Parts: sequence; C-alpha cells; structure tokens
Amino acid sequence: MIGFCIACAKFFILGDTQIFATIMNGTFTDAKNGFEISLGLTAVLTLWLGIMKIGEKAGVITVMAKLISPFFRKIFPEIPKDHPVYGTMMLNIAANMLGLDNAATPMGLKAMEQMQELNKDKATASNAQIMFLVLNTSGLTLIPVSIMVYRAQLGAANPTDIFIPILLATYFSTIVGFLSVAIMQKINIFNKVILAYIGTITLGIGALLWYFHGLSKEQIDLISNIAGNGIIFSVIIAFILAGVVKKINVFDAFVEGGKEGFGVAIKIIPYLIAILVGIGVFRNVGGLQVIIDGLTWCFEALHINTDFVPALPTAIMKPLSGTGARGMMLEAMNTYGADSFVGKLACVMQGATDTTFYIIAVYFGSVGIKKTRHAIGCGLIADVTGIIAAIVLAYMLFY
Repeated sequence: MIGFCIACAKFFILGDTQIFATIMNGTFTDAKNGFEISLGLTAVLTLWLGIMKIGEKAGVITVMAKLISPFFRKIFPEIPKDHPVYGTMMLNIAANMLGLDNAATPMGLKAMEQMQELNKDKATASNAQIMFLVLNTSGLTLIPVSIMVYRAQLGAANPTDIFIPILLATYFSTIVGFLSVAIMQKINIFNKVILAYIGTITLGIGALLWYFHGLSKEQIDLISNIAGNGIIFSVIIAFILAGVVKKINVFDAFVEGGKEGFGVAIKIIPYLIAILVGIGVFRNVGGLQVIIDGLTWCFEALHINTDFVPALPTAIMKPLSGTGARGMMLEAMNTYGADSFVGKLACVMQGATDTTFYIIAVYFGSVGIKKTRHAIGCGLIADVTGIIAAIVLAYMLFY
C-alpha cells in the first residue's frame, strides 16, 4: 500500500510516466525469482531434513536434553523437580539448536501449556514462561541450515562461511536475553551450576574471538570455511552413526524426513513470492532507498562507517516477521551479491535472533496470556544485542 501511494505521487506530482511500467516489470521478475529460489530449496531441504530425522530417531535430541538438565532446574526455580515440562522444554531448545523448526514449535507450545497448568494467574505470564519464551526469541541455533541453503541458491562461493559469525552473534543474543530475565526475576546467576554452564561456554567463545583477533582476514576466511564445513559434515556423520548404533532403519528415517523437506519447500513458495514482490515494489518506487539514505545520514552525522546500513532492513524486520526478514536478506544478496559484505552481514543478522513478536503472539496466545510483563522488553534487548554483535563480527570477519 505504501509503495502504491509513493508510485501515485511520483506519477501525478513528478510526472514519472515510467514508474508503473518499472513496477510491473519488477513484479514479474521478483515473482519468477521467488519461485526459482523456492524450487531450488527442495533438494537441499530434503537432504538436510532427512539427516535430521535420522538424528531425531536416534535420540540425539534426548542426549542434548540430558546435558542441559541441571542448568534448566536452576533457571526455572518455580517449576517442581522432575515435572514433565522439563523434558518438553529441553526437547524444544535442543530442536531449535539443531534447526528442527517443525519439531521445535509443537514442543514449545506443549511446554507453554504445561507451564500454564502451574500458573496461578492464567492471564499473566509466569516467570518460567517468560524465561522459556526469551530463550526461544533469542534464536540460539548451532546450525543455520536455511540461511546456508539460500546462500547456496544465490551463488555464494562458500555458503557456510557465515556459520561461525552466526554462532557467535546468536550466543551473545541468548546470553544477554537470559541475563536480562534473570535480573528481572532475581535469579542467582552466581549459582555454581549456572556459572559452570555459562562460564564454560563464555570462555570458549572468548577464546575463539581472541584467536580470530590475531589472524589476517585471509586466515580467518580459511579457518571459518574449514570449521564451518567440518562441523556440519561431522554432525551429518554423527547422526548417521547414531542411527546405525541404535539399529534404526537409516534409509526409512531419511526418506521420512526428506518428505517433510519437500513439503516445507513447496509450502513457502507463495509466502516467499509475496514478500519478494512486496519488497520489490517498495524498492522500485524508491521507498527502500529513502530508508537507507536516512539511516546513512544519521550514522554519518555520528562519524560511523555506514557500509553496514544497507543490511539493516533485515535487522529491522526480524523481530516482526521471519518471512519479511528472509525477504530482506534475499534482497540484500540479490542487490549486492551473496559474497558481498552487505550480503553476508544480512545473513548473519537473519541468524542472530528470532521473530520476537511472532513467538510471543503464538506461544502466549496459545494459552490465553494477555499480560506479558517483561517478556517483550527482555526479548527486544536480546534482539538488539544480536544485531550489534552481527555488525561487529561482520566487520571483524568479512570487511
């Protein structure tokens, strides 16, 4: 609608007689691009979700759940010990970390229902529900499969080169989101169990950053590429071996998951075409450039390097709509190139956080919660942290 209004203004006020032809040509081109991208996802999604299904049936998620069980008992103090919701929550978080969105969402909704049974004020979010929700909105993901798939589709020389920066950015987002909720809920973050978990991970992340800081850009690119590909390949092999050890039918499990991948790829076609066409219209009438120019002017006035600004639309859209942010990310890669600084930064921003307002609406809406308390504030703090970390890491690794 905004794009249509701008187009009319250009036609009637500025006399731009080509504006509508430009919009229509761009619309057909963007629709074609959206379909081709979606169709190209089919093979990779089928492969990856097939592998994920093997790992799921082999009990990999269950193992991950057991590893983080002691930590969860400390950050959800109001939930009784050995309550079934612990298992559901841990399965949800583990599935998110592995990129199993289809499995994560149903388990997340189930966990919210189980916590609602313990909630004394049914219209107000409990402390446990808020902590669980912010951990989801912070977007902690070990393997950003979908982003790597899109990069491959758009011709990136090495689609996995954003693996490490996304891992780091989403970690910072998650840790700050957790700390903000812990402060609001007066959770003792100096508890030895909490310190052991967070301290160990933080030391590892700090050591990784320190190591990268002393390397040249070429060395960083080489190590990041080797590590990204190596870790992902190791996960695939580990899942298959786990399936063999558990004596599951690996082929049947792969086919079952692969069918889900095909279904996901087909389902996103109309959504992706719609958002790409909408963004394309906004871009062709000059609306997107106005936003970028305005942000550039603001940062230049503060004497800040503005090369990151064209990637900001992805960051602005992410808390509101995952599909919208995905469209902005693809727009950045299409315009500047998948291997450009802006293209890579947009991908890191896409993976740094999750769709805060969407998750709040779905998770809280599913159990009838109307008073969200500090959930939105803490979720947005995590989002801002993830975006800032993405920018810093992109300058450090890609600029």
